[in-house]
Amino acid sequence: MKIEEGYMPFHGYKTYYRIVGEKTPGKAPLLLIHGGPGSSHNYFELMDDYAETGRQLIMYDQVGCGKSSLPEDESLYVRETWREELVALREYLHLDEIHMLGQSWGGMLEMYYLTTLDPKGIKSVMIDGSPSSIKLWIKEQHRLISYLSYEDRTAIAEAERTGDFTSPKYLAANDRYMERYCWDDPTPDSPEPLRRPTNGKRASLIAEGPNEFTENGTISDFEVTDDLHKIHVPVLVTNGTDDLCTPLIAKTVYDHIPGAKWHLFANSRHLALLDQHDEFISVLDQWLNAHD
Repeated sequence: MKIEEGYMPFHGYKTYYRIVGEKTPGKAPLLLIHGGPGSSHNYFELMDDYAETGRQLIMYDQVGCGKSSLPEDESLYVRETWREELVALREYLHLDEIHMLGQSWGGMLEMYYLTTLDPKGIKSVMIDGSPSSIKLWIKEQHRLISYLSYEDRTAIAEAERTGDFTSPKYLAANDRYMERYCWDDPTPDSPEPLRRPTNGKRASLIAEGPNEFTENGTISDFEVTDDLHKIHVPVLVTNGTDDLCTPLIAKTVYDHIPGAKWHLFANSRHLALLDQHDEFISVLDQWLNAHD
C-alpha cells in the first residue's frame, strides 16, 4: 500500500502530512483531523488497513504538535491558526472533493470551519466525540468526576481550588479519570502508533489548559452551538457511552445540525477507533459509501 509523507509550508513553519493509498474513481478521499489541541495523527494510523478498500486517507499533524513545527510564539495556538492551516492543506494537496472525520478537538475544528467559511467540496462530515460548547463540556466533565472515588474527587477539587495541578494525589486521580473516560496510558503492548510521542503538551496547555475539566486556554470560550444550523452537508455525529464526550454533549451537536445522524458506540470511551475498532470502521465505511 502506497504511503506518501511530506511537509506543507505554512507561515514560515511546516505542516506534516501523510497520505495512505491512492485515489479511486467514485471514492472521495477521507481527511482525518486529530484531537487535542496538541495530539497528533498517530492514532489514525490504526486505520491504515482501511485504505485497502480503495479509500485514500489523508492525515496531518496540526502545527504545534507531532512532526509539524512547534512554534515558540504562543499567539499562534488559536483556533484561527488551525482553521487557516486546514484551508491551506486542502489547497496544497488539491483536496477539491473530500469526506472529513474530526475526532475530539478535530470535530470542533470541523464545526468551526463549516460554520464560519461554508467551504465547498465537502461530501460528508463525521464529528467524533466533539463538543460544540466548552461550557457544556466542562459541566459534563464535573458530572463524570462525581462517579470517581471520594479520594479522587477530593484531590481534583483541591487542585482546582488551589490551581496546583502537580500534587501526586491529583495526578493519580486525573490518570484514573482519563483511563475511565478517555483511553489507557500506552504500555509496551499498545499498538506502536499509540506509543509514539505527540510532542503537543505545550500546545495543549496553551489552547486547552491543564486538563479536560479546567479549560482555561485559548479555546476555553469555544461556542458554536447556535451556528450549527449553518452546516448543510451530511453529518454523522458519534461518541461512546463512556466517553468524555457524553451522550448529552453529542446529542446537543446532533440536535442543532439539520438532517444529522447519530451513532452511539455502546462500549467505548473517547476513542471508539481503539475500543471498538471493527464497529467503528464498519460504521464509517457505510457512512462514506452512502455519501460518495
